[in-house]
Amino acid sequence: MEAKTIRFWRAGELVSLGNVPPDRTLLEVLREDLGCTGTKEGCGEGDCGACTVVLGEPRGDALEYRAINSCIRLAHSIDGMALWTVEDLADAGGRLHPAQEAMVQCHGSQCGFCTPGFVMSLFGMYQNHVCRGETITRELAQEELSGNLCRCTGYRPILDAAQRMEKLPAVQIDEAHVAAQLNSLARERASLPASGRYLLPHSLRELLALRARHPDAQIVAGCTDVGLWVTKMHMRFAKVLDVTQVEELRRIETYENHVAIGAAVTLSDAFGALVAERPQLEVFANRFAGLPVRNSGTLGGNVANGSPIGDSMPLLIALGAHVVLMSERGHRDLPLEDFYTGYRKNVLAADEVLAWIKVPRPAPHPGPLPLPLPLAGEGWGEGREFLRAYKISKRYDDDISAVCLVINMTVTEGIVRHVRIGAGGVAATPARAIRTEATVFGQPWNLDTVHRATKQLREEFHPIGDMRASAQYRSEVLGNLMQRFWLESQGRSQINLERFRLEEATE
Repeated sequence: MEAKTIRFWRAGELVSLGNVPPDRTLLEVLREDLGCTGTKEGCGEGDCGACTVVLGEPRGDALEYRAINSCIRLAHSIDGMALWTVEDLADAGGRLHPAQEAMVQCHGSQCGFCTPGFVMSLFGMYQNHVCRGETITRELAQEELSGNLCRCTGYRPILDAAQRMEKLPAVQIDEAHVAAQLNSLARERASLPASGRYLLPHSLRELLALRARHPDAQIVAGCTDVGLWVTKMHMRFAKVLDVTQVEELRRIETYENHVAIGAAVTLSDAFGALVAERPQLEVFANRFAGLPVRNSGTLGGNVANGSPIGDSMPLLIALGAHVVLMSERGHRDLPLEDFYTGYRKNVLAADEVLAWIKVPRPAPHPGPLPLPLPLAGEGWGEGREFLRAYKISKRYDDDISAVCLVINMTVTEGIVRHVRIGAGGVAATPARAIRTEATVFGQPWNLDTVHRATKQLREEFHPIGDMRASAQYRSEVLGNLMQRFWLESQGRSQINLERFRLEEATE
């Protein structure tokens, strides 16, 4: 069975590539097949950002831009999209794009190896903010460059460059023209059934039929984890089933009591929906990974992968999320904590896919907020949900957790009336701290209860030691985070880096 042809828009024309193996990465295609060596390979695992490129997808007559890591993205996944690499930014006369010119003016390049990746992240920032009339603050620049690392420690001039872009002569992309080309291509693709070794269905019905016919195909979404199986473990797949173009699974649907997030929704959009209802999750969402990883990875993929150090699962467990599994035989709905059976193992049948994650919405506020608030703006108060998500890692940004703990609690008249606790990095699977919840539930929310909960939480799990943290450290941190939760519930807010704000640069 021959490999499917990849078609995408780049540099003003439609590019068609045939005979591309299903497990070939976008970076390999760019550097080795197309000769675009400006895109660099650094880590090969989506950490350093040297390989960053920008993808565009039509949204009506406009485009949505996403900076992604090409080193772990499978090449076939960009079929039907627009692609920009660092070679595509300067105009025909050699005039640099503002993202490039700002780096020059601010002396943002040192050894230069990481520079193309930074430039592409700046380009994505330019399209998504400057071209929409938005000002790039220092804080925004730091957030959106969190997926790019510089060994020469040149971050200050690069942040300067991010803010300099809007002061340079504007450059516009004819989005309507590009969107029209892509929409035409999409109509043509939709009329053809998914075939070949890389299966890219466009409807849920087609996905379920393909899964039934090809139960051994490797399911992929954003490939932020499967991509490492290719680049680091040298795994090869005879057939791949990609869920990212399934229209139904790209939706976020809001109902009275829950939000349903499709398995193909990117982490950026999924966390955006969660933060919209629970603003206190914004910092946790931004720390989940660098922006290129969040732009490529999906919430469904993160959940289905089931890594014990994945950050989304402890959060979803604490929120009481359910997953919906689907096949041609029907569907089933179960609590997320019941989805896992062991290390990276779950209850999915051979013909099933994880289709939706259902997240309960916060309960309506029972009345006016009492003053003064322990934590203003975070919903805490009589009968209200108090939610805190803690990520402990060696590096603050763009790093994997050693321990993740999420506590969701409601206190009424001084008594704990609701509590759910999700933990990561402390067991073979993402876990719910059921015994600790029982220690707290129905008890007065005071220091005695906190001390008992701290002791129980340290005893409930038996973590392993590894390169990120020792078992003893993980157990100790679990209890410490319970005490931190207590302090924050009492109004202590200046005890963590989340309260730190980067000051604006002055000329």
